[in-house]
Amino acid sequence: MTSTEFSPGLVIQGFVPPLKLSDFKLAAFDMDSTLINIECVDEIADAAGRKEEVAAITEAAMRGEITDYKDSLRRRVALLAGVPVSAMEEVFTNRLQLNPGTTELTAALKAAGCKLLLVSGGFTFFTDRIRDKLNMDFARSNVLEVQGGKLTGRMVDQAWGDICDGAEKRKMLLSTCADLGITPKQAMAVGDGANDLPMMHACSEAGGLSVAFHAKPKVREQAMVAINSGGLDRVLALLA
Repeated sequence: MTSTEFSPGLVIQGFVPPLKLSDFKLAAFDMDSTLINIECVDEIADAAGRKEEVAAITEAAMRGEITDYKDSLRRRVALLAGVPVSAMEEVFTNRLQLNPGTTELTAALKAAGCKLLLVSGGFTFFTDRIRDKLNMDFARSNVLEVQGGKLTGRMVDQAWGDICDGAEKRKMLLSTCADLGITPKQAMAVGDGANDLPMMHACSEAGGLSVAFHAKPKVREQAMVAINSGGLDRVLALLA
């Protein structure tokens, strides 16, 4: 597939037809390293003195080198056992920031009548707050089990399943489209890691839009648009 640099750091893969902001009725976003500047699980692990070990698993999973995302997440969460909830609060308050352009892009999409979906392999402790901060409409992520104010090293099964992995992200995007009475052609998906590819493919294969944001090489190569420098709002340059 040929690629064209639309502007410095903004790459279009193959042929992307002219797009309008009004074409999109749903935008699905990953959270960690996409909407926000950190991988939350790595920062929580820092409180347990295990950041390097956990971050290595995260990096391998995001690069697609670990194919079983659920297993990789269970391994990382197990290493968080004993971390107090107060440490997660510290991560949210002092380490987590919205990535450049996040507010501008989500506000523009909302103003155009687009619904916003947050789908994350991360945790509700963070995703619920980001969802509310950005006025997003839907969210799906994982629940960390807490006992006595500390993490147990396990996650809690939810009504829809056990872990939000790549397959669940795709399923959530498609079911949200169905609930809204739209097709994936009217949706965009934005992410940075290998577990975002299933939902990104669901959009691009239907004629919608997939966007890689400061992404791993495998994700950049398979996305319709890759933002390699600058903020998330750069995607607006492609939308009339």
